[in-house]
Amino acid sequence: MGVLILVIVVVALLVVVAIAMAIKVVKQFEKGVLFRFGRLAGTRSPGLRFIVPFVDVLHRVSLRIVTMPIQSQGIITRDNVSVDVSAVAYFRVVDAVKSVIAIENVHAAINQIAQTTLRKVVGQHTLDETLSETDRINLDIREILDVATVEWGVEVTLVELKDIQLPDSMKRAMARQAEAEREKRAKIINAQGESLAAAALGDASDIMMDHPLALQLRNLQSLVEIGVDKNTTVVFPAPLMSTIGELGAFLARETTAAASTERPVDVTKPERHPLTNGAKESV
Repeated sequence: MGVLILVIVVVALLVVVAIAMAIKVVKQFEKGVLFRFGRLAGTRSPGLRFIVPFVDVLHRVSLRIVTMPIQSQGIITRDNVSVDVSAVAYFRVVDAVKSVIAIENVHAAINQIAQTTLRKVVGQHTLDETLSETDRINLDIREILDVATVEWGVEVTLVELKDIQLPDSMKRAMARQAEAEREKRAKIINAQGESLAAAALGDASDIMMDHPLALQLRNLQSLVEIGVDKNTTVVFPAPLMSTIGELGAFLARETTAAASTERPVDVTKPERHPLTNGAKESV
């Protein structure tokens, strides 16, 4: 009797274990790939699923997008500059059967091929292209990965360069280049400003030549601006050319006036006074 009870308990435990092994739950973001006696028996959609214990094997494959960082790679660009480039890749499984049958470990495979593709693509570009054309490089890497992973049932949705490390010597050279470029722009802008200022001053001088009072009004305006500081002494230069012209005209007028008022005197014949001459004649 005791042996019968023991056998019943053992059978019940085996039944419970078999039922537990037969019940499988496939989550909403997963898909089950069923193998029966080692052969593909189809896929199972999300929900509660039953399999035959010790006969069927159910592999659950996640269909969510996976974020995979690509570790930093030492790369020599086309112009022989050594850089360290890291990136990040986003991919998802679109065919659960291929991801299980075609490759042993899909995550490790994508990680390795992403590293080699990153070195290959970046090495075909110069340093300036790597820094300025990251969108095109990201697209090229993604296209190459898609061609390689399509047989694994995986779709690479996005690849982005995350960090680009440059040597210290290259950083200093780029800093000097940027500084020289800014100095060039500053000199060009300064020269353009001087040209515009010279043109404006030329136009203003033409107007003042046509309207002499404009220069006097500008002088008065300058005196008003200086008087704001409440200075007791103001030194204001007069227009040089007009002063010289006025001085020359003044000297010319004085010379002409002096020449017209003077008359020549004959020093050989002494002058006679009218009264003296008359007295002699009467005597």
